[in-house]
Amino acid sequence: MSPNSIAIIILIGTFFLMVFLRFPIAYAVALSSIFCLLYEGLPLTTICQQMVKGISSFSLMAVPFFITMGCLMGSGGISEKLIALANAIVGWMTGGMAMVNIVASYFFGGISGSAAADTASLGTILIPMMVEQGYDDDFSTAVTITSSVEGLLVPPSHNMVIYATTAGGISVGSLFLAGYLPGALLAVSLMVGSFIISKKRHYPKGDKFSFKNLLKQVSISFWALAAVLIVVVGVVGGLFTATESAAIAVFYSLFVSVFIYKGLDWKGVWGVLTECVNTLSIVLILIATSNIFGYCLTRLHVPSLAAQGIIGLTDNPIILALLLNLILLVLGCIMDMAPIILIATPILLPIATSIGIDPIQFGIMVVLNCGIGLLTPPVGAVLFIGSAVSKVSMERVVKATLPFYLCMIITLLLITFIPAVSLWLPSMFQ
Repeated sequence: MSPNSIAIIILIGTFFLMVFLRFPIAYAVALSSIFCLLYEGLPLTTICQQMVKGISSFSLMAVPFFITMGCLMGSGGISEKLIALANAIVGWMTGGMAMVNIVASYFFGGISGSAAADTASLGTILIPMMVEQGYDDDFSTAVTITSSVEGLLVPPSHNMVIYATTAGGISVGSLFLAGYLPGALLAVSLMVGSFIISKKRHYPKGDKFSFKNLLKQVSISFWALAAVLIVVVGVVGGLFTATESAAIAVFYSLFVSVFIYKGLDWKGVWGVLTECVNTLSIVLILIATSNIFGYCLTRLHVPSLAAQGIIGLTDNPIILALLLNLILLVLGCIMDMAPIILIATPILLPIATSIGIDPIQFGIMVVLNCGIGLLTPPVGAVLFIGSAVSKVSMERVVKATLPFYLCMIITLLLITFIPAVSLWLPSMFQ
């Protein structure tokens, strides 16, 4: 066996061993890289150099701003307003509260960009409300956690910024635009699934549709939704970079949360900023350590070897596209979202482009696959949060989520094999 092959086994083998032993992902990534570098006889100063290089990126400066914006808006009293807006739009349907949950997640995701924040914020309000109106608690939880994945697709999503930086040469503005239709498609798919289940179980309808009430709720929610417009219009229109628009959105979110909705006082702002620092420290450590791992992968030519191995299995682009999704889904079962994006993108993106998948389309595929992974055991963070919020056992939640997994897989296949779902909107602004 060649020294290069042994180094690859050390790198990847020790990484997956530590993942299965439940090491924190950042430690698993860093330690496996250290073992590989030691075997190759490289100086450990390489670790520091690559960690600094990993986070010394202008594009990544947008990540802390987007996280801060999401925390401020999520804690600033807008959840109830977005729920009221969603209720005015779809609450009249059969299974109305399930539809409200899904639509509210679409709105809230465009502000928080986080499935976990969506589940924690909306779930604490909507799950008890649904149960009180006669919905089963496991169904209510399943709707909440699956619809939260919409927030990963709807801009501004800091995970898309991470993907754009990792992939290199990808426009953040185009990625933002590419997420709208897939996010809406996922919402519609989940609504169809919810409607079928609601009909079968005779879940109630909400109040009749009122155009007057809709206008009222739009006027109340306008200030929250305008934060998304600032980011997307600013980036796509070329008025600001992603980082500049995110910084402006932070100040806007602070103003709206404190002075308009008055959901936060200045003491609460400091608490939110503390939460942001905790979240950001985890994200930046992952980015820094993953850059060492990526350096080792590139040095050992793992991306090209993986591409040759996968393409060697078949030359059928349909099967290769399905294999890419399967790999990402399996990784999602054992890893969190950010490390998957950071580690898998350099390996799988060349394969995707070789079979005609656009890098922007592949980015949406990666994000949705990772989102599904957040709902699957054993490492499904959003699954755990949903179970904790609703106090329903994880086993019951997983069972109730099975029909919604099917809805999400159908959406994923449509995104994979119909490029226009992701690429039509960005093409309109080129």
